[in-house]
Amino acid sequence: MIDIHHHLLPGLDDGSPNMETSVKMAEMAASDGITHIVCTPHANDRFTYSRERNEALLNELRARINGKVTLGLGCDFHMSYDNIQDALDNVGRYSINGGKYVLVEFADSHISETATDSLYELTMVKQRPIITHPERNPVLQRHPEKLAAWIRDGALVQVTASSLSGRFGRTAQATAEKMLKRNWVHFLATDAHNVESRAPIMSQGFEFLRKHYGQSTAERLCIHNPMAVFRSEDWPEQPEALDLDPDASQGQLVTFRKNSFLKRLFG
Repeated sequence: MIDIHHHLLPGLDDGSPNMETSVKMAEMAASDGITHIVCTPHANDRFTYSRERNEALLNELRARINGKVTLGLGCDFHMSYDNIQDALDNVGRYSINGGKYVLVEFADSHISETATDSLYELTMVKQRPIITHPERNPVLQRHPEKLAAWIRDGALVQVTASSLSGRFGRTAQATAEKMLKRNWVHFLATDAHNVESRAPIMSQGFEFLRKHYGQSTAERLCIHNPMAVFRSEDWPEQPEALDLDPDASQGQLVTFRKNSFLKRLFG
């Protein structure tokens, strides 16, 4: 399994506090069957982001774990004005392994009216957005039509593995399952922060997918899709997403840019 969202690097955010914990997390992940991890520290107003510092820590951790897991580098990119401007000026600085995919995080309390414009600006420098854990976001729980519009235009979606077992509450669990039934999910990831309350365990989520949605779905969301992102490869063919058009029971979908701006760039 390949984990594209993991707060593994030590002392950078609310994830691993030190190198010893990072080593334990990597070892736990390897024991769970995870072969690749993208280290994704927060890049937001609370935690200062430095790609150069993160790369140095990544290399130190690689030496400490001695090949037990293959490590890559990205971030949990917050959609602030300063971040967007820096990403436009320094292409690849925030993306996964410097490639064409970037994890995008939205605040729990508010999603700006300019969010779609910001996503569009990222695509102009060939950075394809992956929306992180929308099933846990209160705004997107109440307004799935926003997420539907982004998916319709080509954005990708990552769900937290432990959301499927209820770790983040019944609403997040139910939202994740609705998204899975509609083929709105492209990745499962741990979003691990420690070895206890938010541990790097992905196998339970894989087994849930295998049991309820089939082996091919489990492999697509936990192996094939995330590997394409890890390697910055072209996006593989996916099952058709359902219910992306306006739904009277949820209200009219917000009208965004026409001609599917993300699809024009990425297919």
